[in-house]
Amino acid sequence: MRMKWGPPRRLAGLTARLGLRRGTARTRFTALYVTAFLLSGTALLAIAAVVASGGSRSSRTAPDGGTGQPATTAQAQGRIDELEQRLAQAHDTQSRQILIGSAIALGVMAVVSVGLGWLVAGRVLRPLRVMTAATRRITADSLHERLAMGGRGDEVKDLADTIDDLLGRLEHSFDAQRLFVANASHELRTPLTTMRASLDVALAKPGPVPATTGTLAARMRAELDQVDRLLESFLVLARTQHGEFTDSARLALGQLALTALTGRAKDIAAKGLTVRESRIDDSAWVRGSGTLLRRMADNVVDNAIAHNDPGGWISVAVRAEGDDAGAVSLVVESSGPALDQRRVADLARPFRRLGADRTGTGQGSGLGLSIVAAITQAHHGTLDLRARPDGGLCVTVALPRTDGRPTAEAPGTETSAAR
Repeated sequence: MRMKWGPPRRLAGLTARLGLRRGTARTRFTALYVTAFLLSGTALLAIAAVVASGGSRSSRTAPDGGTGQPATTAQAQGRIDELEQRLAQAHDTQSRQILIGSAIALGVMAVVSVGLGWLVAGRVLRPLRVMTAATRRITADSLHERLAMGGRGDEVKDLADTIDDLLGRLEHSFDAQRLFVANASHELRTPLTTMRASLDVALAKPGPVPATTGTLAARMRAELDQVDRLLESFLVLARTQHGEFTDSARLALGQLALTALTGRAKDIAAKGLTVRESRIDDSAWVRGSGTLLRRMADNVVDNAIAHNDPGGWISVAVRAEGDDAGAVSLVVESSGPALDQRRVADLARPFRRLGADRTGTGQGSGLGLSIVAAITQAHHGTLDLRARPDGGLCVTVALPRTDGRPTAEAPGTETSAAR
């Protein structure tokens, strides 16, 4: 059964007319408290007015002394009636003053009740705000954290304990998934190595090798290499998501980009691509895993080459933005077919490609940009994918900036770049 929490229907309608339904829970609780106070105060004033009017009417009805009394008795009775009339008027005036004073007091207390209701609602909702802030801090990389709400066992404590149990199950599920991917990728490399060795032994036997056998062996080797790259991508993705950095150092992001670009000169020439003038900022230094950041730069450049038109172009730029606490951006633009911006964001998800027409051959594992996204997130950066109006893609990786020369060099990186 679906349970609904909130003020009574009439009070909810009143708060809706006051425009408070779309406000915060604290505002709604304050409005409910003030409304209840005003209703109870108005009811109290109404009861007081009824009681006062009843007393006034009873004071006006004095017993009649009868008729046929002597003149002196009639004069005395007239005097008594006059006094009773004055007393009734005084009573009415006093009752009216009391009601007016009570109404003024009710108005003052209504204003006070707004502040009081606001403070009380804030006090009641404070544990919920703490839980909300703690839950927002917890991400897929920090599922080990818990709310750990203290205090007595009430509804808020039960809710916090339920969320902690859910986080525990999520943490166990994420760890099991990452462990499975890492173990499976590692174990599958052994049969791949055996298959590649057996293929080499078969081709190395004495005697001529039939042409069909050589062609089939070449195709099998290419497929084995593709599977090996796919398994390596799985390992990198699992390692990145697990946050295992053992080679953290200060690195020149521009050097990583130039190394990735020059290392693929043959692929660029084979496709007839033109490398436009690259703008590299020497002050663009970052801190992170050298292995993972190099893989990130390689994947971005590989993506620009693989999903490009023959005879197209590539542009690589690295710039530092802001002061020392700013960001460092790696921007790789490339030509290519026109892309739908609404679907470009899916490229950062595993095994997402915009169809075989993007590559022309339908090849690729679909993990390149997803690995870039995971590495960027692990280094507290952002990844932005934009479809160019003239066709192609613009990939921007922004990472936190650091200053100074590297204290430790990542394997395979040099401190001087050949421009």
